[in-house]
Amino acid sequence: MIVATPAAAQDFSINYERLSFMEEPMATEIGDVTLLLSGILDTMVTYDESAEHDIDTGLVGNLQISALTQLPNRWRIKLDYSGHYASDDLSPMDLDEGYTDNVAFSIGGAWGSVLAGNLSGVVREQTRRQRGAGNAFLAFDNALGELGDWGGGYVGRFGPWVVSGVVDGEGHVDLGTMVQRPFGAKDYRLTFRATTGDYIAADSSSFDTTYVGLVSEFIYGSSLFDLGVACEWLESEGPDADRCYVSLGASTKAGIMTLSIEGHLGRISGNDEVSIALGAQYDIARGLSANFGVNHAHSKATVDDVQLTDTDETSAILSLRYSF
Repeated sequence: MIVATPAAAQDFSINYERLSFMEEPMATEIGDVTLLLSGILDTMVTYDESAEHDIDTGLVGNLQISALTQLPNRWRIKLDYSGHYASDDLSPMDLDEGYTDNVAFSIGGAWGSVLAGNLSGVVREQTRRQRGAGNAFLAFDNALGELGDWGGGYVGRFGPWVVSGVVDGEGHVDLGTMVQRPFGAKDYRLTFRATTGDYIAADSSSFDTTYVGLVSEFIYGSSLFDLGVACEWLESEGPDADRCYVSLGASTKAGIMTLSIEGHLGRISGNDEVSIALGAQYDIARGLSANFGVNHAHSKATVDDVQLTDTDETSAILSLRYSF
């Protein structure tokens, strides 16, 4: 028998950047409203083998603010805001330069949470593979097609299952489910995601996409192993293309050091798609860490004279990160 859990379990994230928060958010109460604040500040030095200027420095920051209250009928109302800043010349991190932000409003109860706002990454955050340690970034480990920025959605937990779904303003749909069960010192997690979206190719051609993916994860003690497989179909008024890939990774934590290694191998209509990511994180103090990563990505796919992808970069990234 499946029983819905309380509203506090209906969690979701609108922070879709690769930097995640190490600490629990700071909280305070103003009347009946609880305010939550968390953030990250990261100073980086990057070496990009393919860039004209090989060595660059930059700053990345994330800030997330939430305001929530509970109505007399025990429904929870929540407003989330996430802001992200990345200085210029940090392309190896695959970050949008300048300032970007997301906002979402939700109403939740024992039946789940209904959402509205910038929800394009909500389902992916529920179903994705674990991010690598430090400054590891595994390229291409996602659908090429994207949803629009604005939409409505739902997230609900029923026993060990979490279901999520988003519909954007253009009618694209993103659906996902996740189940996670602990067994002693071991933990298992399985996810499924299906989504449609739009993809703008390297030569500005437009494609409609359909994507399905599976992720399996196994945790034993302080080590994590995961595997993701997916296929995507790209359709246009011109040529069509098929894409399938497999991504796998492993990470472990030994004392104050976390290490990870990830690999990705895919094919787009006969063209290779390859990426590798190595990462390390060294915890210095509460919220403060030194991070390192080496990332390689290569994909130059052409179908009937249409350039689908055009990526060939290798980078090394060193940073000092503080989260609060």
